[in-house]
Amino acid sequence: MLQEITITRPDDWHLHVRDGEALNTTVPHTAATFGRAIIMPNLKPPVTTASEAAAYRQRIIDARPTGSNFDPLMTLYLTDRLSSEEIQKAAAHPDIYAVKYYPAGATTNSDSGVTAIENVYPALEAMSDAGLPLLLHGEVTDNHVDIFDREKRFIDTILSPLLERFPDLRVVLEHITTADAAQFVAQASSNIAATLTPQHLMYNRNDMLVGGVRPHLYCLPILKRNIHQTALLEAATSGNPKFFLGTDSAPHAQHTKETSCGCAGCYSAFAAMSLYAEIFEQADALDKLEAFSAFYGADFYGLPRNRDKIVLRKEAWQVPDAYSYLDTDLVPLCAGQTLNWKVVDYV
Repeated sequence: MLQEITITRPDDWHLHVRDGEALNTTVPHTAATFGRAIIMPNLKPPVTTASEAAAYRQRIIDARPTGSNFDPLMTLYLTDRLSSEEIQKAAAHPDIYAVKYYPAGATTNSDSGVTAIENVYPALEAMSDAGLPLLLHGEVTDNHVDIFDREKRFIDTILSPLLERFPDLRVVLEHITTADAAQFVAQASSNIAATLTPQHLMYNRNDMLVGGVRPHLYCLPILKRNIHQTALLEAATSGNPKFFLGTDSAPHAQHTKETSCGCAGCYSAFAAMSLYAEIFEQADALDKLEAFSAFYGADFYGLPRNRDKIVLRKEAWQVPDAYSYLDTDLVPLCAGQTLNWKVVDYV
């Protein structure tokens, strides 16, 4: 049984680091392991222009540990008013790599999101022409649609027609949660890909709800049935280059999670590769971890693969109960639990 693996330094293709003082916690956690990360733009106010993205990137760089070469890859937030001209500016900017779609009201800081897909056709056409990827939070938000059905309904009613209209648009269906999404991506053209989070690979809705509600497993899209979890595991470990790592690590202060109406999001940046290593080992697929975490995402975005490496060792360690965050605590995924893999070196 493997006790140590050396793999190419991975990248995180879906990450929330927040802003301001929060960066002093979130950026060092990611920068310790990942070479690059796609940074989500859902700040308050959201990042909607190339100049705002550049300024945000500099704040992230300023929060890097001394000597770190971590590279934040920036995105714009798609709104009903995002112009084709701004898309062209973004496509020409050396530090902007994608545009993020949130349905209005779908998740944290999504109030400025798209209210109807038709409203952004001009922006999407400009993105398709420029080859700028669209990153999708793939859920409908209609009140009459059950929360466990919202990803599939999005694929059927929004994504499929959208790809018929813009067949050359490059799309990442982020944090997929269902067998339906995995099958759709696997069968789609080569310009369609998906990211997979540790929480959706490790847990299903029973873990969140049976025996009492566990707020630190609450995320959006929400955890689904175990049959969907199994399908996601099969996709992640399949060796299909359409599926790659995206943590969707999302920090929230403890008191905003442990409340009568808690925020959605799981914080995994502190030890994401330890979590993925456990997932892949349990699936007898450690040989697939390097490509999933370090090759496929870079290839999709047309970027060179990282040249340096990390060393993961099978070594038990206990996850802290909390990390300092702003003026309070941040409870991480698997808080207080023992993990069996640890990043121990960089080469």
